[in-house]
Amino acid sequence: MSAPVYPGAPNQPPYPMSQPGGAPYPVPPGYGDPSQAPPPGFNMGYSGQPAVMYQPGPVGPAPGPEYGGPPGGISPAPGVPAVPVGVPPGLEYLTQIDQILIHQKVELLEAFIGFETNNQYEIKNSLGQKIYKAKEKNDCCTRNCCGSLRSFDMKIKDNMDREVIRLIRPFRCVSCWCPCCLQEMEVQAPPGTTIGYVKQDWHPFLPKFSIQGANKETLMRLEGPCFACNCCGDVNFELKGKDGDTPIGRISKQWSGLLKEVFTDTDNFGIQFPLDLDVKMKAVLMGACFLIDFMFFEKVGEANQRSSVFS
Repeated sequence: MSAPVYPGAPNQPPYPMSQPGGAPYPVPPGYGDPSQAPPPGFNMGYSGQPAVMYQPGPVGPAPGPEYGGPPGGISPAPGVPAVPVGVPPGLEYLTQIDQILIHQKVELLEAFIGFETNNQYEIKNSLGQKIYKAKEKNDCCTRNCCGSLRSFDMKIKDNMDREVIRLIRPFRCVSCWCPCCLQEMEVQAPPGTTIGYVKQDWHPFLPKFSIQGANKETLMRLEGPCFACNCCGDVNFELKGKDGDTPIGRISKQWSGLLKEVFTDTDNFGIQFPLDLDVKMKAVLMGACFLIDFMFFEKVGEANQRSSVFS
């Protein structure tokens, strides 16, 4: 019995081999001429789902595969991280917190000679970690002539120095004797897109505000004490629902200590709101806090006078 002979051996014909009757074996469907290589990208006759595509790994010898990772120096295409729907860019972190601390930075020039400078703030979480920073923007004449009633734009930036919120405060009256021209502030996030307003409501002796949406519909209300001054204690502005009866949070002017309260213009605030509150309304409440600071706790002139609903 002779040894088996494989195709390609001397004196043997190549594929396709012949049947006993002399006819060649039929070529299986889906394959082309064996003597021709398939063109690039050719699917070799297979049908079904397309092949899974991966990003190429680094050039050179591939290191051993990581635990749970793909073998052989290839890495799957990264997935797109989940982004909350309807959240302005840069405000994603606000969806995770229910409290904000705002600390006004000490301005040495203002503390020593009384020259009014642009207010600057640090915005922190409940652990004291800085999450945003804010700075007032206007001219020297406006700051020193208009005092706490001055108009300004305030830019709020994240830790990457990207502007995520812009506050716009026009020049308005603060006295209850002029109910037609009360205080207001527009909140934009991102800059150029209005997400809400803060408007002062007329009242003969109580500071009241409406927290409004982009279409100026009232969504929440703020109400403060008759005399917004903190004598060795906090001043609370209660945040209530649209009906004005159900408390859901507060904005607190925190007592900073006797020396800071008397000799500097720095203020500390805390904002509390429901965790599931719309992130846009959380940003509007930040604007309300800055408006309250300028209206009631910003010193006016060398006499250290502060504003109230009466003047």
